[in-house]
Amino acid sequence: MSPRMYQGKNDAPDFPTHLDWLNTDKSLTMQDLRGRIVLLDFWTYC
Repeated sequence: MSPRMYQGKNDAPDFPTHLDWLNTDKSLTMQDLRGRIVLLDFWTYC
């Protein structure tokens, strides 16, 4: 399966502007992350 098979099929929505970010000095946008491998870590206190 070609890695470009899904390229351009579905654009991810941009992040909401009111989020708190860790380990970065500014809010990130999808444009900032374009072309990079991204791991998102979600957690909850329950």
